[in-house]
Amino acid sequence: MRARTRSVDDTRALGEALGRATVGAGDLLVLAGDLGSGKTALAQGLARALGVTDRVVSPTFTIVREYEGTIPVVHADVYRIDTLQELYDIGFEEVYGDDRVTMIEWGDVVVSVLPPDRLLVHLEMGESDDERLVTVVPHGPRWHARNAAITAALAPWACEPEGDR
Repeated sequence: MRARTRSVDDTRALGEALGRATVGAGDLLVLAGDLGSGKTALAQGLARALGVTDRVVSPTFTIVREYEGTIPVVHADVYRIDTLQELYDIGFEEVYGDDRVTMIEWGDVVVSVLPPDRLLVHLEMGESDDERLVTVVPHGPRWHARNAAITAALAPWACEPEGDR
């Protein structure tokens, strides 16, 4: 599923719509994309949908931030992790759980140690400075069961796949 946002606020709104329609306790979201592609903006929208009122910021230097909401939210960033062993050393396997939503920026680089049920959200730069292309790929039965809800949530931003233009 592909979507296009036209501004940072639009990327936040997409994250919020996705969060309201499809995200619940126990979910894992992998946020991928280059520096500046909008991963944190999308995470801010997702967190807002889950009742987080604190300011959500990139956890690049702290690696993990936790927020209280209607569902607790864990926001991690593995950009500064050099080896998978470092993840184990900081207790990363305790980051996700059935009682919270976990969002991992740069999670595509550690996907081999993540649970199979996850939603991959890949962001990339668009044609203008503010445009972002967002590709959402469900993995595992938990997320595949929500395909219709994901599609509906992304409908206001939907765009055709690259090959269909």
